Amino acid sequence: MEPLRTLLSVPAIRQNMIEKARSLPADVLVLDLEDSVPAAEKAKARAIVADSIAGLALKGQKVFVRINSILSGYGQQDLEAVITDGIDGINQPKPSSGDEVRQVEAIIERLEMERGIKHGHVKLIPWIETAKGLLNAFDIASASPRVVGVSLGAEDLTLDTGMERTEEGNELLFPRIMVVLAAKAADVIAIDTPYNNFRDEEGLIKEARLARSLGFEGKFLIHPSQVDPVNQVFRPTPEEITQARGIVEAFATAEAQGFASTSLEGKMIDIPQARRAQRLLAMAESIAQREKDNPR
Repeated sequence: MEPLRTLLSVPAIRQNMIEKARSLPADVLVLDLEDSVPAAEKAKARAIVADSIAGLALKGQKVFVRINSILSGYGQQDLEAVITDGIDGINQPKPSSGDEVRQVEAIIERLEMERGIKHGHVKLIPWIETAKGLLNAFDIASASPRVVGVSLGAEDLTLDTGMERTEEGNELLFPRIMVVLAAKAADVIAIDTPYNNFRDEEGLIKEARLARSLGFEGKFLIHPSQVDPVNQVFRPTPEEITQARGIVEAFATAEAQGFASTSLEGKMIDIPQARRAQRLLAMAESIAQREKDNPR
């Protein structure tokens, strides 16, 4: 799977914002039909999304659509409108179990077949946004081979649980760890919640670094100004790449000599460290290739 470092949410009802997003270096553009669109505007927003997807795809953008909950009465209408050529995936809000993910999967499969879209092309990223969803996070993350990631939705989760939503975010440490564990157990990407104070770049970077340290591989964003800083946080630094190459080379030499561990600069290296370094190098290569293929 290609890197999903930055997933920029764009209100589906705002054509001007969608046009501006074409030139942004976000890994994924997420056209939002849910919270940013009033009920009376849902049909208009669906039409805008359907008209916009192909043009965004031609620009090399990965395009996901955040539909309404399948239980809201709008979710199926959203899917019927947006499963079309150029769409890469669906963000599914508030599933409480894997069964709800499979309901969406079944609709997507039917629409792919009816519309001549390659089977399995449209991916899924469910949001963990409720107490039930958090407790069933692994069931959700592993519900379908279409699921490529799961994301934490802090605003709805704290509302549902009665947690106080704070600037420091201490209340989110346990939910963050739960989402990361579920994602890793299901072999999908963990994506962190948006940072709502889009004028506070320092706070954004601090939170993104915390998310990366906990095992998240990307973050949802709500403003174009957040794209570059978060891309950089989730991009391996030159120093990290140099260190990882040294670890991989040292471990390969040790293996060739019949050893399962070695040392480098006074630190022990064994299989977990070597695999972590290999993973980092693969991520760096994938990011570099994406930027080469889709220059901005």
